[in-house]
Amino acid sequence: MFNFEREFSGESNLVVSQAAKQSCEQQQRDVYESHRHRTFSLAFYMTGNELEAEQILATTFIRAFQQNEQPDGFAVDSALVSELSERFPLKIEEPPAVVSQGLGLSHRNVRRPDLEAAVCNLPANERLLFLLRDVEGYTPAMIARLLDIPEPQVLRTCFSARIRLCQVLAEQARTEAA
Repeated sequence: MFNFEREFSGESNLVVSQAAKQSCEQQQRDVYESHRHRTFSLAFYMTGNELEAEQILATTFIRAFQQNEQPDGFAVDSALVSELSERFPLKIEEPPAVVSQGLGLSHRNVRRPDLEAAVCNLPANERLLFLLRDVEGYTPAMIARLLDIPEPQVLRTCFSARIRLCQVLAEQARTEAA
């Protein structure tokens, strides 16, 4: 006698598992699409190289999806920081004392290419904190949690990066004026 339930019960499980797999893949695509631009931008500004940024982007998401099938933004950012720390010395220490001596930028517009070049001249740790705080808008508390450093240190390093940027931009302005 033909047992209908026995013959088709395995097939229905296959259909359900395929639908679940497609749903999971769609959720992973959504995670990727929602964090791709930010991750690539940070990787690009850290490396200054599109190909290396693409490689960091790919390995960041591989790492994030290996750790969690459905990573959130913090998990993606943690994976990115891990990737960047393998390529750059990101040890966040007390920033050196930077003296601001009449930088002369108060009445000058800064061109975007000049600012981007100045950002690339920052030390890797200051560049990352500057990008996270002033470009991406992360709170100091979030950066501190992400990098596992005290929040006051985040604030000091960001301040140091801004002063250094002003110094580089002021030097560029003096060079252009001469």
